[in-house]
Amino acid sequence: MLADAWLIAAKDLRLEWRSRVTLAQIAPFAVLVLVLFGFALDPDRGLLAAATPGLYWVAVLFASVLAVQRAFAVESTESSRDILLLSGVVPSGVFLGKALAISVQLLALEVLLLGGVAVFYGATLRGWLLLAVTVLSATAGIAAAGSLYGVLATGLRVRDTLVPLLMLPVLAPVLLGATRAFEAALEDTPADGWPWAGLLVLFALAYLGAGVAAYGSLLEET
Repeated sequence: MLADAWLIAAKDLRLEWRSRVTLAQIAPFAVLVLVLFGFALDPDRGLLAAATPGLYWVAVLFASVLAVQRAFAVESTESSRDILLLSGVVPSGVFLGKALAISVQLLALEVLLLGGVAVFYGATLRGWLLLAVTVLSATAGIAAAGSLYGVLATGLRVRDTLVPLLMLPVLAPVLLGATRAFEAALEDTPADGWPWAGLLVLFALAYLGAGVAAYGSLLEET
């Protein structure tokens, strides 16, 4: 399973490296979202500073939807799915590989957006251990949920609008937990943020387990 996961992740990341979609489209979109939020709230700098954690994670969620859509668009044709099923790759390995490739892309975007909130919003980044755990666990949860719901929309004509409708409501706990943990880190009160980071870890483990168990059936049905 792990060997197959590495193969799928490497394949997806090679395709992304050649196409540069994340670099040329998704990253500018995510930064633009931050800039627009800044324009909307700039007259009230106090409100902008207080809303920084939430705005950061809203931008991440919007970008994650695009990343998930891109990850499954390359296999949206029926022949591509058939080749994948007949290749002998373990379905759980496909799920983990997809989630890993999406996670790598999201981590790069999140690092970029951290620099964005520091520059555009004047945020002072503190509580680095809590920030790191929050980013890693939230990213794993987003990627796992995105990989699970992304395969449901694969091959459908309405997949471009269905993926956000499936993902965003489910990721509400991630938005809440990550925002609260970031608030604690930026305010230099990490003790208040660790319970929320624990929630993110549980969310990620739950969706990783569900994906490993159910991905094969979902892949065959779609």
